[in-house]
Amino acid sequence: MNAKIRILLIEDDRSICSFITTTLCNNGYLVTTAASGTEGISLAASNRPDVILLDLGLPDMDGCEVIQKLRSWTGIPIIVISARTTEQDKVTALDLGADDYLTKPFGPAELMARIRTGLRHQHNLASGRVYKALGLTLDFEKRLVTLDGREVHLTQIEYQLLSLLAENSGRVLTYTYIMNSIWGPYMDSNNQILRVNMANIRRKLEKNPALPQYVYTEIGVGYRMRENELR
Repeated sequence: MNAKIRILLIEDDRSICSFITTTLCNNGYLVTTAASGTEGISLAASNRPDVILLDLGLPDMDGCEVIQKLRSWTGIPIIVISARTTEQDKVTALDLGADDYLTKPFGPAELMARIRTGLRHQHNLASGRVYKALGLTLDFEKRLVTLDGREVHLTQIEYQLLSLLAENSGRVLTYTYIMNSIWGPYMDSNNQILRVNMANIRRKLEKNPALPQYVYTEIGVGYRMRENELR
């Protein structure tokens, strides 16, 4: 599974937003934009981007508050793009959880380099790691799922769910933890959408979904994936 890299741009200046969006699209990225912190947080939760570009001077809240709110539930790389140039501004943003800080004005080449660095850092968390059990293989770096040597076609959400469980194989992940990790904290607490997606995953992976070999249900608690044989 090779998903197109998705960038969320949280920026209220239309000219800068247009410049960055054009640059990213020309380089093959899929871009979603937000003009306020509130909208940006909501889109981060619903779209699950690969990288977030964040301006600090937003109309409804300071960008540092956005970082705090995002970091309460996600580890998505955040690259600050700001006209604030003092060392304290940078330290504050980075201490709150930003991954990088790019000072305006900047050129397309520098922007692309920072994004590549953010993506490499994120991918390095999974680089070289593979989940394998009973013929099922997940290559985290390639985002590839195979079963007995054949590629399994999953939706974006299905892949994110399976990947989250595989990265924590052997551990029970609660319904709330999974819901927050995949859909964000603003999702309805009703976990029916989670159950539907898990049922779809089992239909694609399990020989007998009623007697799963890979993903187990811990009744009333959450889900647990079979231990990785490569550990």
